[in-house]
Amino acid sequence: MPIIDWKKVPLFQNREVAKDDSPVLKVEDLYLRFGGLEAVKGFSFELKRGEILAIIGPNGAGKTCILNCISGFYKPQGGKIQFKGVDITRKPSAHICSLGMGRTFQNIALYTGLTALENLMAGRHPLMKDEGVISGALYFGKAHRIEIEHREVVEYIIDLLEMEEIRDKVVGSLPYGQRKKVELGRALALEPDVILLDEPTAGMNLDEKDDIARYIVDVHELWGIPMLLVEHDMGVVMDLSDRIIAMDWGEKIAEGTPDEVKVNPKVISAYLGSAEAAERRIT
Repeated sequence: MPIIDWKKVPLFQNREVAKDDSPVLKVEDLYLRFGGLEAVKGFSFELKRGEILAIIGPNGAGKTCILNCISGFYKPQGGKIQFKGVDITRKPSAHICSLGMGRTFQNIALYTGLTALENLMAGRHPLMKDEGVISGALYFGKAHRIEIEHREVVEYIIDLLEMEEIRDKVVGSLPYGQRKKVELGRALALEPDVILLDEPTAGMNLDEKDDIARYIVDVHELWGIPMLLVEHDMGVVMDLSDRIIAMDWGEKIAEGTPDEVKVNPKVISAYLGSAEAAERRIT
């Protein structure tokens, strides 16, 4: 099997790269409420180009709510979200995806009746252009060439994520860990400018976690894609992240490097509990 120089593969060749130091993703004073429940309260952060930023916190802290607001599944009641300088606060999910935002989900959201290969091809859909009814129906000319080009990109991803054995298997028949790998591959197939990773190692055994962490590192080192990571496994978070934001009850309680956050008293209190933390929950 030939050794592939991944930096020369045809992924991300047309991606726009900013010439300044502006953040690729910026969230300002975000508020999200469900009836009387405030899920997110005045949350702000910036995702810098080329970094992995993790958001951590206990169950119910509002981490996935943040991702759902960014990707357009939830519409916040207050605040502003900018992606590559574009205000996406009220934009639909399909539009945000077409701008170059890829995502994985805490509860896997794949096409279970399709194969792994077909799921990755579906991830290319926002990049596919309509070449006309006749050309598409008869599958010739430009439509055929474009299909081959998209298939080539998917083949690179299958090779990178070591999915050869499952490429033609129906996703619904795959074990949980393999499905997680397919979902990461589908997010990559979009050639995203940012990837939102929602619990990428949840439900996995130790070996599967090591594999996914390695794939994330490989992707980041090869193409420098900024990543926003929500994850409960602190070992994974500490190993992968450049910066960490800790939150509790919808609010930011700490921000900094992994070494800074792990010794922050508020973070320790939120995870391990204290009289102060208990009082906050009661009130």
